[in-house]
Amino acid sequence: MPRNGHRHLGDPQGKLLRILRHAARVFSEKGYEGASIRDISRASGIPLAGLYYYCESKQKLLYLIQLYAFRSILDRLEEKLAGSSDPLERLRLLVHNHLDYFLSHPAEMKVLTHDDESLAAPYREEVAQIKRRYYAAALRIFENLRKAGGVRHVNPRVAVLSLFGMMNWIYTWYNPRVDPDAKRLAEAMGQIFLNGILNGRGAGERAPTGARPRVRRTARAERYS
Repeated sequence: MPRNGHRHLGDPQGKLLRILRHAARVFSEKGYEGASIRDISRASGIPLAGLYYYCESKQKLLYLIQLYAFRSILDRLEEKLAGSSDPLERLRLLVHNHLDYFLSHPAEMKVLTHDDESLAAPYREEVAQIKRRYYAAALRIFENLRKAGGVRHVNPRVAVLSLFGMMNWIYTWYNPRVDPDAKRLAEAMGQIFLNGILNGRGAGERAPTGARPRVRRTARAERYS
């Protein structure tokens, strides 16, 4: 990414971030194909000349929205994980971090979900790389919980992508007037996910030899919060 872009993206009050926020809202309302640079200019209150100074194309705007969102969520996750070594707590942090960010950025979440295929090379590959980093971080969290004896023998890829599937579509139904905040939503969603993979005893199922003490310490859904 150009050095100029890093400078603006690193400034939380910068004009480029303002443009990206408005562009995300316009894309979420009109769709990437249906939106125009002029729409974004009107929404942001920045003249077309000023808009092109910061970002030369609609494609570049889509790229920066996705890149900044994934970088932000990954940086925040890594910072939070640095203070925890408990496998179950780290999974809880993953869920809460994801929901907390995207409930605060619903337009970006919709754009990331609906307009992913609209991003062309070379932008598409750079965004794909950081998305792979995020997936790899989630997979490590899941694998560490599995090694601690806390989950059933399930396909790690299926488990992690199923968790992302649960989280990524909240923008289609979330209503802040009736639904819980990010923390309580993360607890509820974490319990739904974990109750399907925890290495507990189901009907006709025997707990693995030697695994029971560890499971009782790490996998009680009622202590998830």
